[in-house]
Amino acid sequence: MNVSTETWVTECERKLAVFAEYDVIVCGGGPAGIAAALSSARNGARTLLIELAGCLGGIWTSGNLSIVLDGGGKEGIFQELIGRLEQEQAYLPTGYKAEFTYDSETMKLLLEQMCQGAGVDIQLHTRVVEVIRSGRQIDAVITEGHSGRRALRAKVFIDTTGSADVAARAGCAFEVGHPATGKTQPASMLAIISGVPQSQRNTSLTSEHQEFRRFLNGAGIEPSYQSPCIFRLPHPDFCFIMMNHEYGVKCDSTEDITEASINGRKEIYDAVKLLRKVPDWEEVRLVSTSAHIGIREGRRVKGLYRLCAEDLRQGRKFEDGICLVRFNVDIHALQSQDKIGYSNENVISRPYQIPYRSLVSEDIDNLGLAGRCVSGDFWAHASYRVTGNAVPMGEAIGFAAAIAAKSGCTLSEVEGGAVSDYMGKQGYEL
Repeated sequence: MNVSTETWVTECERKLAVFAEYDVIVCGGGPAGIAAALSSARNGARTLLIELAGCLGGIWTSGNLSIVLDGGGKEGIFQELIGRLEQEQAYLPTGYKAEFTYDSETMKLLLEQMCQGAGVDIQLHTRVVEVIRSGRQIDAVITEGHSGRRALRAKVFIDTTGSADVAARAGCAFEVGHPATGKTQPASMLAIISGVPQSQRNTSLTSEHQEFRRFLNGAGIEPSYQSPCIFRLPHPDFCFIMMNHEYGVKCDSTEDITEASINGRKEIYDAVKLLRKVPDWEEVRLVSTSAHIGIREGRRVKGLYRLCAEDLRQGRKFEDGICLVRFNVDIHALQSQDKIGYSNENVISRPYQIPYRSLVSEDIDNLGLAGRCVSGDFWAHASYRVTGNAVPMGEAIGFAAAIAAKSGCTLSEVEGGAVSDYMGKQGYEL
C-alpha cells in the first residue's frame, strides 16, 4: 500500500452534543468486557457496553476461538455462563484440566441475553475513535457507528478492547512485546471444520499436538504453527482447528492485521482442500474462519501494580487478589524460524493471584482494565492472557467501577481488599 507522507487534509473542528451519560462505560465486548458490564450493572451502575463487531463475545465468537482455558476455580459469572451453555447442550469438556469447548452461535445469543437481563445497554457495530481527557480523568469517549459520530460520557470507563485501544488514545503509558526484542506473540486465524471421520474424533489426534502435526505433514500440509491442534465441539459434526501463526503483527497496524487475516484464511482453506484427499477425510469441509483474527499480544498498560515473572515463580498472593491463575507461561513462537510451537522461556509458574491494582491505570483515575491489556510484564501476560482469566478480571473491575461511580471516588480509592472479598463471595478460588 502506498502511504502518502507529503499531503495532508484538515478535519473541521466541530462540537458534538453528548448523546448519553452513564455511570460506567465498558469499551470492548469480549470475555472481559461481558463480565465487566454484567458486574457493573448488577451492582447498581447504569452501564453501557460498546462492541466493534456485530455480536458480543469477541475472541469467543467473532474470533472463532471455541475453547476456554484455565477455567479451574472460576465461579461467579464464569460458572453462570457454563451452566447456561450446558442447558443448551453447547458445552463439552475436553477431559484435560478445566478446559472446555462450546458452540459459538449459542454463546452469542446467551451473552446478549445475560447482558439484556442485567439491564446493560449494548451498542454493536461501534468503534471508540477518540478519548476526551481532562487531567487525570476521561470525560468522554467519541464513537463512530452507523448513526455517525457520538460523544458518550461516564463517571468510570473500562478498557476491555484487548489491545488497550482506549488507554492508548488517552495517553496512558504501556509496554508492547518482549523486552529484549520488541517481538510479540503471533496472531492466529482460527477455524471450524466438519466431516472429520468418526474414527478419529476420540483418538490421540485430538489430544496430542505432535501426532496431529505428523498427520498434517503426511497429507502434504506444513502448518505455520508448529504445534497444531484439533478439538471436538458440542455440535456432533464440528471440530475446532488451530494451525496458523501470523508473525510480526502489530496490534495498531491496520495493514498488518489485514495481511495476516488474508494469509491465515488462505492457509486454512488450502489445508482443508488437501485434507479431502486423505482416505476417510473426503467429507471434511471448512465451516467458518475468524471474522476477526485472534491477536495474542498487544499493549500492556501501566497499572498500579505490574505483575512480573518473579510473581509467577513464587506463586505470589496479594491482599487485593481477585482470582487464582493456574495457567502456565505460554509463549507462542515469536518468529517463523523458531522450530517450536510454544515455550515458557524457563519461567515455571506456580498458581498465583492477579491483584486488583493491576486492573487500575496509573495515569487516569477513572480508567479500569481487564483482559490481556492489564498491567504485567511479557511473561506474566503469557500466562494470564487466556480467557478463563479474562472473566474474573472483568467481574472484579466491574464491581469496583460501580462502587467508584456511585460513591464518587477514584478506582485507586476503592479498597482492594473489598474487591478481593467480593470475588471470594462469588465463589472464585483465591
